[in-house]
Amino acid sequence: ELVETRGDEPPPDSRDDRRGASERRPSHDSPRHGPPDPGPRLALLDADGMLVAGSPEVPADAHAVPVELDGTRIGTLRLARMPEISRAVDLGFARAQLRTAVVAAAAVLVGALVLAFAFARRLLAPVRALAEATRALAAGDYARRVAVDRRDEFGELAADFNHLAAALEQHREARRHWGADIAHELRTPLAILRGEVQALQDGVRAAGAQAFDSLHAECERLGALIEDLYQLSLADAGALDYRFEAVDLELLVRDVVDPQRDALADVGLALEETFARTPRVRADARRIAQLVDNLLANARRYTQAPGRIRVALAPDGDDAALVVEDSAPGVPAEALPRLFDRLYRVDASRVRATGGAGLGLAICRAIVEAHDGRIEATPSALGGLRVAVHLPLAARPA
Repeated sequence: ELVETRGDEPPPDSRDDRRGASERRPSHDSPRHGPPDPGPRLALLDADGMLVAGSPEVPADAHAVPVELDGTRIGTLRLARMPEISRAVDLGFARAQLRTAVVAAAAVLVGALVLAFAFARRLLAPVRALAEATRALAAGDYARRVAVDRRDEFGELAADFNHLAAALEQHREARRHWGADIAHELRTPLAILRGEVQALQDGVRAAGAQAFDSLHAECERLGALIEDLYQLSLADAGALDYRFEAVDLELLVRDVVDPQRDALADVGLALEETFARTPRVRADARRIAQLVDNLLANARRYTQAPGRIRVALAPDGDDAALVVEDSAPGVPAEALPRLFDRLYRVDASRVRATGGAGLGLAICRAIVEAHDGRIEATPSALGGLRVAVHLPLAARPA
């Protein structure tokens, strides 16, 4: 059976296809997904400016790109600007994106501020503690310490600060003891002089040679103490006069030791010498002679008779080693590190009969350090004290 159709109507299949196509074509009011379609914004014109393809609504002031073939312009491609957002769905989406971006930015900002505040507190806490401790230290509170509870640079700085505070506290205590010891050492010969003079004035003691010898001895003792203090003050200020030159240390030590042999024998001390040929050292001969004399005087003062004092000289690598050691009595191990401190004596009571004021070894250390050498005290094989001095050899000519 034939179905009558009108000539101007498309076949049913065509209508169905168009209906399906129209149903599948997205509506202008429906939201789109993906990037915008640039088709309505494009227009292709020929060389005469006539529309060949694309949208006729593209304005004449749109961005134009020439189309050329073999160097000859055959047309123009125009691209219109993006249309402004005007649809409700698009505007809503843009507003939602803007709100989301604002909320995210605010959350990030708040989080960053919280983290920055916490980090700043942790970073500035040790700085504040160090600042407060520094002000306390400057005000004289040398017992102030900073807690070392970190292992970073601030922890190292806190440890260095504590070390500095401990050193300053130790120096303050040493200065207090230094003043008290100086007063004690000066008071003793002055009291003796005052007593001798008063005895002469009151007629208790006759003004004879023995009385004047006693007064002279106390004056010499007081003068030696003042000279030692002066030498140490010059050493602290770096004002000791040194004239360095190449010195024959063996000859210099012999010149100092030999004249004292008889004086040592008179008090029951035997002097032993062990000298090996030693290259010259760069030194001040006058100060080195003072060094050797102080070491011998210290050994003579504290060595019991009968006893021995041994002086040895030998090369030791790049140094010349000068050793002065004596027989009993020895020095306690805990006292060895302090022997070169000023006004320190093993005899804590500081009895005058034991000898000087405890400045001789301190002067020795100052002289050795000025010569870039080192000095150390250890127990002696003879039963007493061993003092070793190492002085650098003079540079040999090339």
